[in-house]
Amino acid sequence: MKSTKNLILYKNFENGKLFYNMAWIMENYENEYYNREDIEALLYECFNQLSELAVSHGFKGNLWHNFIAFILVNNENAYSRGCEIRGGMEGSVNQIALHDFKIMKDLFDFDFTELAKDYEIDCMDALLHYESAGDSGKLFNKRIRDRICELTVKLEQAADAGDFKDAVTEFYGEFGVGKLGLHKAFRVLHKEDGAQIVPITNIAHVKLDDLVGYEIAKQKLIDNTESFVRGKEANNCLLYGDAGTGKSTSIKAIANQYYDRGLRLIEVYKHQFCDLNDVIAQIKNRNYKFIIYMDDLSFEEFEIEYKYLKAVIEGGLEKKPDNVLIYATSNRRHLIRETFSDKEEVREDMHTSDTVQEKLSLYARFGVSIYFGAPGKKEFQHIVVSLAEKNGITMDEETLLAEANKWELAHGGLSGRTAQQFINYLLGKQE
Repeated sequence: MKSTKNLILYKNFENGKLFYNMAWIMENYENEYYNREDIEALLYECFNQLSELAVSHGFKGNLWHNFIAFILVNNENAYSRGCEIRGGMEGSVNQIALHDFKIMKDLFDFDFTELAKDYEIDCMDALLHYESAGDSGKLFNKRIRDRICELTVKLEQAADAGDFKDAVTEFYGEFGVGKLGLHKAFRVLHKEDGAQIVPITNIAHVKLDDLVGYEIAKQKLIDNTESFVRGKEANNCLLYGDAGTGKSTSIKAIANQYYDRGLRLIEVYKHQFCDLNDVIAQIKNRNYKFIIYMDDLSFEEFEIEYKYLKAVIEGGLEKKPDNVLIYATSNRRHLIRETFSDKEEVREDMHTSDTVQEKLSLYARFGVSIYFGAPGKKEFQHIVVSLAEKNGITMDEETLLAEANKWELAHGGLSGRTAQQFINYLLGKQE
């Protein structure tokens, strides 16, 4: 077995300490130079960490195999980044990658039988045939866990290092690599050393079909996103209109619909706009398409964060990358609040029109604006009936609509959100 010191591309693993400790044990457990009690203590420490990973990530089966698959799909290097979404790479990097995969396959195929016998380990079978207590872990949702477990099975079936490499490369081409490959959506945290992009592990699995009505609005959003994902010209989008009409839901649905084609969603709040350039710098050279999502975007007169946004959208010296778009939602079409005082400032400001244009110019930088209006009475009733059918509510239609009318009068008026809240109320009352 070649030492992990000979790895070239695949280094700096997540949970690297566990990986290198296990590899060292495999290489040295029969070496009489080392104290057996120390090796045994290190071995049980590794078992502890594997068990914790199984619980936190929802792994099952051979935990060592799961772990190797896990670190391979998370390791960002010249080969894995080149293969993400696009598939295999050309050139000498393939030979270098194959060198590393030979070492990884030897570690993957290690037979624990002799080690378990030599150290009288009575729990080895449980670690190599682990049965998960839950359906998924705290850090991964079921979809991600299942894909890693599926890769584990393919790696177990690999006849040689070439097959092993092909299985991992196919994963990179289909899903990507690292946190950006495995997850659909992210938020931004401000750290002392800059902005950090953090996965959101539990995003609502809504689809555009779940949003009743708004067919023209949804089609505009689909058309623009489709062009973006295909690498064609596309515009930043502003979804504006009445509260509770499905603006945010539509963007979440777009993230779900186009995830498999490399689309990712990064949620940014307006107090984080100063971090936008840092965020874009981290994603501009990746093979994914990114939508920077800004929910409920609006500014009061005294807020100046919109100036950062204007510069990022259009106007800075550096061109916005082709793999980044901005989608925002707002209850206001004109994002910066205007007052009559803006008009009256002519006495003090000889260029009042410039002041007004400054506040309107942010809206103008969204190439596509899509209106989501509050539904009328009949549209609201149609939404209620459709949602009731989808959720298996069997109440007769006349009673259903009568109750819905009472509900909306007391809970915010006519909107898709009110309709959904009414359906949630009925579902909560069911036995």
